Amino acid sequence: MPEMKRTVKDSVFTYLFSDPTYARELYLYLHPEDTSVTEADCKLVTIQNILSNGQYNDLGLLIRDTLIILAEAQSTFSPNLPIRIFLYMAQEYKDYIDAHKLNLYSTKAVTLPKAELYMVYSGNKKDVPEVLRLSDLCGGEGSIEVTVKVLRGGDSSIVGQYVEFCKIADEQRALYGLTKKAIQETIRICLERGILVPFLTARQKEVIDIMEMLFSQEQVWELDRRDARQEGEIKGLFRAIKSLIETTGMSVEQAMTALQVAEKDRPQYLDMLGSIGQ
Repeated sequence: MPEMKRTVKDSVFTYLFSDPTYARELYLYLHPEDTSVTEADCKLVTIQNILSNGQYNDLGLLIRDTLIILAEAQSTFSPNLPIRIFLYMAQEYKDYIDAHKLNLYSTKAVTLPKAELYMVYSGNKKDVPEVLRLSDLCGGEGSIEVTVKVLRGGDSSIVGQYVEFCKIADEQRALYGLTKKAIQETIRICLERGILVPFLTARQKEVIDIMEMLFSQEQVWELDRRDARQEGEIKGLFRAIKSLIETTGMSVEQAMTALQVAEKDRPQYLDMLGSIGQ
């Protein structure tokens, strides 16, 4: 089986479709008329963390050097995807031009692969449009248009199975949190229901490792978000204390009492306020 080069840490999405067998299945899902395509025709192209926010859910496939398929898997819908995928597409074209040493200043026209752009959506939002357009974000059509087709699964295809895998993973995470139990239950249920069985059977350890890495990263992001929220609350309360002191003549202690600042938190505000109100 031909190997595909992977240049970034995989998510389950990129890990699944970086396998030539499933890359071919994805292509046939999109182009069922082209039954002559082989695994060797499907090559992974360089993936950079341009599309996704934090996780690497980007996928780029080059088919027979004539078609670039760019896709992103999302469980949270973002209408801004056409902008991000436009930047991704531009980078892929630049990489292709550099790799093939194409002269854009030549009098002879160069030939580039056609691009097809997709979002694989596994969330629960019902009113997600079937097509996203760059023009919808730019006040109407201009000289550049980007269209992204939204794939939602709902069948037994490789895309449908991936979407179902994501839904099961979300359900188990809701039950067990970001734990190995949630990962193990996700895989067990998928195998019972016939979802991604050959892939999960052959690559179960790798999938567990990937999901553990992503769960760990999500925990880090949640801590970062919590710290940011707490920092915002501290700054907001500091401004409120300072305003009370300046507008009412209260002492620092009186202002903190009025705002119900906990005793354990008062020293940090005293340090921040310095000699105000003393």
